[in-house]
Amino acid sequence: MTHGSVREREPEGALATAGERTLYVGRDRPIRISAGHRLLHHDGKCSRPHGHNYEITVEVTGELTEEGWVVDKGDITGIISEWDHRFLLEDGDPLVEAFEASGDGDATVVLEDPPTAEVMSVVLERRMLESFPDTVSDVSVEVRETSELCASY
Repeated sequence: MTHGSVREREPEGALATAGERTLYVGRDRPIRISAGHRLLHHDGKCSRPHGHNYEITVEVTGELTEEGWVVDKGDITGIISEWDHRFLLEDGDPLVEAFEASGDGDATVVLEDPPTAEVMSVVLERRMLESFPDTVSDVSVEVRETSELCASY
């Protein structure tokens, strides 16, 4: 009887033929960020500056890399964390200039469209697809603004 570790041997090129896999980040415990925003052209209370504790989940599908993963989780959280403790504003919002004039221009994230949960999910997906390796075929981001409002693209 011998004792020791058991080593699994994979056939040559097993990762190359493994097919696409999906990485889930935040599925059971969403990534949380705190951010402010306002909807400039909205007739209601959301037109006033306010904030949320957003919960974000991400699915990334693609071929396994040489490292053995679809994408490094740190690459996902790095993109999302750029919005943590920032104020999300639409391009053209006078608050952009106000933040800059106060010396807090680096506290804003300026989006081309209104900073709704729907737009946030689209922008995050595009940013991830642009920065991830070519082995990634799809990214899906879900942004939960409140317990009642959740958006994905």
